[in-house]
Amino acid sequence: MSDQNIEQYKITEEPFYEAQEDELALYEAAYESRLPVMIKGPTGCGKSRFIEHMAWKLGKPLITVACNEDMTASDLVGRYLLDANGTRWLDGPLTTAARIGAICYLDEIVEARQDTTVVIHPLTDHRRTLPLDKKGELIEAHADFQLVISYNPGYQSLMKDLKQSTKQRFTGLDFDYPDSKVETAIVSKEAGIDEETAAKLVKVAHTARHLKGHGLDEGISTRLLVYAATLINKGIDTKRACKMALVTPITDDNDIRSTLVHSIDTIFA
Repeated sequence: MSDQNIEQYKITEEPFYEAQEDELALYEAAYESRLPVMIKGPTGCGKSRFIEHMAWKLGKPLITVACNEDMTASDLVGRYLLDANGTRWLDGPLTTAARIGAICYLDEIVEARQDTTVVIHPLTDHRRTLPLDKKGELIEAHADFQLVISYNPGYQSLMKDLKQSTKQRFTGLDFDYPDSKVETAIVSKEAGIDEETAAKLVKVAHTARHLKGHGLDEGISTRLLVYAATLINKGIDTKRACKMALVTPITDDNDIRSTLVHSIDTIFA
């Protein structure tokens, strides 16, 4: 693949990311040894942004795959396609990353079928290879290649979890929503809003997160707080913006909605 094609996977502008602990140093150490990394954390807490930031910081191409239950092994490694000249092979994102030395990020890996995720195993141990059975080719991963996966443990079930044989091929980082001070800074920076308003939005989020497991499957994410702040910054009434971004998307339960609206009314009184 030409340098020009590799450049399309490079992140040219720094993605904003506010470190919470020592995750930057830990990831860099893992990358230096090309260790595969697993990132676990709730929805919208910054997992994908973190990987984008690290790819930018390291100057490496990044290929992201949003996993889903219909994804097949061919979707990852590639397939033969018919065209006017007959058949031709088209590399999948995992194969492309292994060839060019990109960071391959499989987002929400547990959404993929277990028979699909097995194809990553040879890339996560001493072999660092990817067999293309349909093509009869064995790819040796580029020296710069690294595999990163993420998922939300809150949605695990007996039917949706990684096998131990997969988990124990990765190093791991636990992510969570930032503490109030850091989250306020993130919301303020991302949406260009004053810190006082951002801090109040964070208080609303804490109220919702306390309801997780008591009527809510998941609390309000940092991402949704940025959405609410963005609407407010566009001149939308604060309470209307909060309802649109923080209440309506996360629940249809009228009692939970009333609780959240009351919290918003109190905090923004």
